[in-house]
Amino acid sequence: MGTRHRGAIEEINALNAFIKLQRSAESVSVRIHAVLPEGLTITQFGVLEALHHVGPLCQSELAEKLLKSGGNLTLVVDNLEKAGYVVRERDAADRRFVVVNLTDKGQAFIAALFPKVVANVTREMSALSSTELADLGRLCKKIGLQG
Repeated sequence: MGTRHRGAIEEINALNAFIKLQRSAESVSVRIHAVLPEGLTITQFGVLEALHHVGPLCQSELAEKLLKSGGNLTLVVDNLEKAGYVVRERDAADRRFVVVNLTDKGQAFIAALFPKVVANVTREMSALSSTELADLGRLCKKIGLQG
């Protein structure tokens, strides 16, 4: 269903494209993350994945990478810490910075889970050709960098 807005054609086209983009992204995200265990949120998965691939990060860097507010990320990290997946450590050089790191349990957990998510991503994106995937990536980056 497209927009019901009655305005200039540029507005209608922009709104319709935005609606399709949002619905598609949400639909694909739900299917991709269906393999997440009960109780693990997409944001929690994002934190674990970032720490797994990038290494220890301070909370502000994690928030920036995941496009989340600092307050939201604090709660997410709190819950991951309670589950035993991450630990917070004060930076020795600058005690104002709190670095988040995976525990052994967290490393094992994300190492086992990540291939399942990758398989879902690959399956979902298989509807597009290599050229279409490159075009989609380029267009998303173009829109994302506009602001």
